[in-house]
Amino acid sequence: MSITRIPTVALITLTTALLGCGADQDPAAPGLAAASASSASISASSWGPETPPFNDEVILRDATGNGGFGHVKFRQPNDVDRIVNLDAWVRDLEPNATYRLQRATDTAINDDCTGTNWLTLGRGTAPQVITTDWRGTGRADLFRNLGTTAIGSTFDIHFRVIDASGAVVLESSCYQFVVTQ
Repeated sequence: MSITRIPTVALITLTTALLGCGADQDPAAPGLAAASASSASISASSWGPETPPFNDEVILRDATGNGGFGHVKFRQPNDVDRIVNLDAWVRDLEPNATYRLQRATDTAINDDCTGTNWLTLGRGTAPQVITTDWRGTGRADLFRNLGTTAIGSTFDIHFRVIDASGAVVLESSCYQFVVTQ
């Protein structure tokens, strides 16, 4: 009877793979563990389930033919504050320019966003611009307080990015969202 030895490289690879699959990491939200470490009030378990849609990955597509792109990480932690974090990122827009992220909602839950109640998003109720750098890339950490919205409220929601003149440069498709606690 012989004993097979596992080569050191294979053992290290296997150990790394197994340790990398820890339950406290959410592959859909990289950096969540780092954010959790810096904030005692948020833990990996405080982020709600994805069904019903409590969180959305919003893709913003070019509306002008100039090739711009954007992404909004729309997250509501499971807490009593009912704050929605909106981590917005845009690229391939006009360099050194300012833009605004807007949303519109409707309560006819049918994946057909007909809402025209455009609201400029920001830091709470204060609208915030997204400023691009010399490459046309910009980021903004925005949030919206849904504390006055009833838990369980469901709505269709869509987003757009407008330039300083109010022209739409990026827009999303229709998403659904459920307010949670």
